[in-house]
Amino acid sequence: MKKTPPRSLAARPPGRKTRTGAAAKKPARTAKPLAEPPGKPAPRSRVASGRAPVGAEAKIRRLKAQLAAALAQIDELRASADTDYLLGIANRRGFERELDRALAYIKRYDASGALIMLDVDGLKPVNDRFGHAAGDVVLKAVVEALLGHVRASDLIGRLGGDEFALLLWNLSEADARKKAAALEEAVDRLPIQFGAHTVSAGISAGVAMLTGDMDAAEALASADRAMYVRKAQRRAASGRSVRR
Repeated sequence: MKKTPPRSLAARPPGRKTRTGAAAKKPARTAKPLAEPPGKPAPRSRVASGRAPVGAEAKIRRLKAQLAAALAQIDELRASADTDYLLGIANRRGFERELDRALAYIKRYDASGALIMLDVDGLKPVNDRFGHAAGDVVLKAVVEALLGHVRASDLIGRLGGDEFALLLWNLSEADARKKAAALEEAVDRLPIQFGAHTVSAGISAGVAMLTGDMDAAEALASADRAMYVRKAQRRAASGRSVRR
C-alpha cells in the first residue's frame, strides 16, 4: 500500500522550510520603544490632549497680563502726548492731527465743517494782578464754558497760551457765526472766582469755513485772521486799544 505524507506536511507549499522544536515556538520579535533622552521627563498626558502643562498655562497668563499692561501704558502715553496737561483737552499736536483728518474727510465726501479760533481777552491783567495761578483758573473756567456749548462730535484744542481752536461739523457758515457769537456771550457773562476775588474774562472768536483744497496750516491761518479782526472789533467797542 502507498504511504501518504502527514496532513500537516502535505498542506505546506513545496520548497518552504518548517520550524521544529523550540524554534517553532519562539514568539515574533517586536520593536522596542525609543528610550527618552537622559534627564528629560516624559510628557504629561495633558500635552497629548492639546492642553499646555500647568506651569506653562500660568506663564501664559502672566505674559498676557504683562502685555495688556504694556498696551494700556502705550495708549496712556499716546493720549498724554496729544493732551494739554492743565486743561485735559487736545493740545496743538492732537488738534492739528484731527484737523488734517477732518480736511481729508471733507475733501473726499464733500462734507461741511468750520474752524473757530478763540483768544481769551483780559487774561494778562488777571495774571499781572493775581498771578498765573489765577490765570489757570480763568483758562479752566473758559474751557468748561466752551465744552458746555459744543456737541460731542466737535473738538476743542488749546493751541498755546490763551489761544484755542474749535472744530465743528455739519453746519453752515451762518450757523458757525451764531455759534461763535454764543460762545463769546457765554464767556463774557462768566463769573470766575479766585479766592475772595471775582475776576472776569472774555473771548474773541474768528470763523473760517473748511474746504477740501485747504491744509491744516491754511485753515488755521484763515481762522486766525478772522479772530484778529473780531478782537479788534471788540476792543474798539469797549474803547480799548487794539492789541493781541
